[in-house]
Amino acid sequence: MVLKLLFVNLLLLALVLCSGSTSFDEDADLEDLVPPENTGPYFETSASKNVTALVGKTAYLNCRVRHLGNRTVSWIRHRDLHLLTVNRYTYTSDQRFQSIHSPHLDDWMLQVRYPQRRDSGMYECQVSTTPPIGHSMHLSVVEPITTILGGPDMYINKGSTINLTCIIKNSPEPPAAIYWTHNNEEINYDSPRGGVSVITEKGDITTSYLLIQRAKAPDSGRYACNPTNANQKIVTVHVLNGEQPAAMQHGGQLRLEYPLSACLLSVIVVVLGS
Repeated sequence: MVLKLLFVNLLLLALVLCSGSTSFDEDADLEDLVPPENTGPYFETSASKNVTALVGKTAYLNCRVRHLGNRTVSWIRHRDLHLLTVNRYTYTSDQRFQSIHSPHLDDWMLQVRYPQRRDSGMYECQVSTTPPIGHSMHLSVVEPITTILGGPDMYINKGSTINLTCIIKNSPEPPAAIYWTHNNEEINYDSPRGGVSVITEKGDITTSYLLIQRAKAPDSGRYACNPTNANQKIVTVHVLNGEQPAAMQHGGQLRLEYPLSACLLSVIVVVLGS
């Protein structure tokens, strides 16, 4: 009788287990032990990065905050712990600073108009939780530097090749274009004179080479290198008839730290002249 009762209980237990209706659901019990996902504010750091900007060109520091709720977003300058903005309100007398909100992206941008080099430094995007949370970013305001090798005066022997080498440094991105002028007129590379060409290499340091073959007296004058995102630089070229040999300089002598070697440039000049 006992064996028969035990067999019936085991059969009932098997039916319960197979039906999935057991109250001993381990997954459900473990799920109840896991705390709910944190829905508080947090920063999306991939969209909130350091910024490099040009002097005088509006800069934007972006802060993306998820699950903000009813909290406020403030921007603080680390240099003097100055409160710049709270939400969309500006709390500084310097009206160059403004907070811009993009609700569909959860972005809070700090706009800095007409930035100067003194504006470089750390800025913190802060959320009014308890305690507050913050994410810091660095703003670098740079001023590109333009130089022409061999300037401000260069002496070229008549019949030789004028090579003017213009270097642009400290630019967040390569200039979109570089314009060369001769006596304030843009150089026409298709002019009847011929033998005038430009080679430009863009990168962290951008280099532009102006090559003028078979130099003549009319080629003397002021040459300006004008990058679209940097200041211009001027050099005065003197084409001589063999006089003043002590003052002679070969135009745009190359330095090894720049990417185009003197050997390669010499070959290009020969090819262009053939």
